[in-house]
Amino acid sequence: MNHSPYILYSDGKGNIFEDTSLYATGRSGWDAVAVPADEWIELPDGGQLYELPGRKGIGIDVKTGEMRLCEKGWAVAAFIPPAHTGFYLAAYETAPDAPVLPLFCYTAAGWHQDKFYVPAVRIEPDIRQDCDGYDQKEVELDVEQFLKSYPHNRLVKHLGENCALNYHCPAARNYFLGRWECPVPASPACNANCIGCISLQPDEEKIVSPQDRLAFKPTVDEIVEYTVPHLEAAPYPIISFGQGCEGEPLLMWETLRDSIIAIRKHTNKGSININTNGSNPKAVKVLCEAGLNSIRVSTNSARREIYMPYYRPNNYDFEDIIESLKVVRSYGGWTSINYFVFPGMTDSIAEYEALRKLIRDTDLCMIQWRNFNIDPDWYLGKIGVTDTGECMGMRTLLETIREEFPNLKFGYYNPPIERINGKFETDFAHH
Repeated sequence: MNHSPYILYSDGKGNIFEDTSLYATGRSGWDAVAVPADEWIELPDGGQLYELPGRKGIGIDVKTGEMRLCEKGWAVAAFIPPAHTGFYLAAYETAPDAPVLPLFCYTAAGWHQDKFYVPAVRIEPDIRQDCDGYDQKEVELDVEQFLKSYPHNRLVKHLGENCALNYHCPAARNYFLGRWECPVPASPACNANCIGCISLQPDEEKIVSPQDRLAFKPTVDEIVEYTVPHLEAAPYPIISFGQGCEGEPLLMWETLRDSIIAIRKHTNKGSININTNGSNPKAVKVLCEAGLNSIRVSTNSARREIYMPYYRPNNYDFEDIIESLKVVRSYGGWTSINYFVFPGMTDSIAEYEALRKLIRDTDLCMIQWRNFNIDPDWYLGKIGVTDTGECMGMRTLLETIREEFPNLKFGYYNPPIERINGKFETDFAHH
C-alpha cells in the first residue's frame, strides 16, 4: 500500500469503525509517529481488537498531513498473537480520568481495503501456538482422560482445570494434546515484585492480574509422574519449569534438581528448560549439573536502571541474571532472553548498546522478542521514564542485531533439543 491504513475507533459498545479522514499512526515511547507504509501486515489469525476507554486515537489528516485527534469515539489497539512482534504501539491521548488498561499488548491497528492491519512481523515460524491448531472439544476430552490417568496429581489437575479449560493457555493445551512443550509450574512464591505481574497484583493496585497464581508446592513425584511420559511420547518434546501462572521456579531449586535427576533416570529424551528471572546463578549451576538443557531469562531491558524499577527484586540484582546466562553457556546449554518489546524503549540507542553488550558478554543463543503486556503510560510512569531518548525503530533494530550477530537466533518459543542440536532452521511448521 502507498499510505498507512485508516484509523479505527470504537463506539464504546463493542463496534469498531474506520475514519477515512485520518491515517493511522503508531506510538514510540511517549510520541505519536507516522508508520512507514511497508511495515503494516494483515492482522494475523488469532489477533483481536480492543477499545481503549478514555483515550482518543491520534491520526494523520488525509488532506493536510497534520496530526490530530479522532474525536469520534475511543481509540482502538490490537492484540497480536504469539510468534509475532509489534513495531509500534497504538497512539492516543489519555484523558485524566481514563482507567488503567489491563495487562495485554496494545499494538497500533488500521483499516485498508476491507482488512485490519498492524505494524508487525512474524518472528517465529514454529506454529505451536497458532490459534487454528486447537480444537477445544478435543482438549476437553483429553483433560478428562488425563485427570482419570493421574487421579492424585495436583499439577495435572491445575494444568487441566485451571490452565487449559479456564484460561485456554496454549502451553497447557499443547500438553493435553500430547505435543511439544509441556508446562511445569513449580513455585507459588516469587522474589520479584514486577509492576506488570500477570499472576499476582498487590491489593492497592487498580489493575487485576489476568490469572491466579499456583497455590501449592508440587512434589518431585508429582513432577516426574507426568513429565516422563510426555518426554517419551510427544513429538519435539520439552518440559519447562516456570510459567506465567506461578512465582519464580528457582525458589524451588532443590525440588527441581531432584526432579531433573529422577526424570533422567527414566528417560534421556527431549529437553529440560527453565523459564526464570535468573535471580540465583548458584541454583542455576546446580540445575545444569543435574541435567538442565536450556534457560530463558525474562527481562524488560538490558539496562539495570530500567530493569530494577520494573522487577523490584527482593534479594538479587541485575548482575545475577547476566551471571545465570553465563553459567548455562559454561555447561554447553542453550540460553534465551524473554525480551519484553516496548517500541520506543527497546529500540532506543541506549538500549541497543546495552543489548549488544549483553549478547557479547553472555554468548547469548537466542532472543525471544515478546510483546510487552502492559498499559504504556502506566509502565513508563511507574519506572519513571519521561524521555526514552533517540530511537531507531523496531524493524531497524531487528535487522541491525541480525546483521551484527548472525548466529543469534530470533523467535518466540523455547526450541526443542532437535533445533538446539543444529537443525534450527529446519521447518518445524509442518509437524
